[in-house]
Amino acid sequence: MKIQGSSFPSIEQLQNQYLNTGRAKSGAPTQGDISFQDILSKKTDGIGQSGEVKFSKHATSRLSDRNIELTEEQVERLNLGAAKASAKGINESLVIVDSLAFIVSVPNHTVITAMDQTETDENVFTNIDGAVII
Repeated sequence: MKIQGSSFPSIEQLQNQYLNTGRAKSGAPTQGDISFQDILSKKTDGIGQSGEVKFSKHATSRLSDRNIELTEEQVERLNLGAAKASAKGINESLVIVDSLAFIVSVPNHTVITAMDQTETDENVFTNIDGAVII
């Protein structure tokens, strides 16, 4: 079916109108145009590469409640323990640093909880699939 003399735009005109909206004349994205890949890269950059563990809200609360203050050297050893657990394919690890015990979600690089040796009832830890003693 052919429509002659109509005021309807052609497909090419619609493509140009809608597909090129928000783009600079050069075709490069403007500041407001961010691709999904750009967002994904920003969110995942450094995950697993920096080696730095984060502390969950629960772990931070436990450290505070139990008056546990970590030295820089202990944090470095905790990071080393998490890295070793990652290298062995462990998902949920017990990392022992000095007299402190940490449960670490290795894929997330997150300390889930922390305690000192006096609070480890009977020295039993559950829901872990590996342990690292540093």
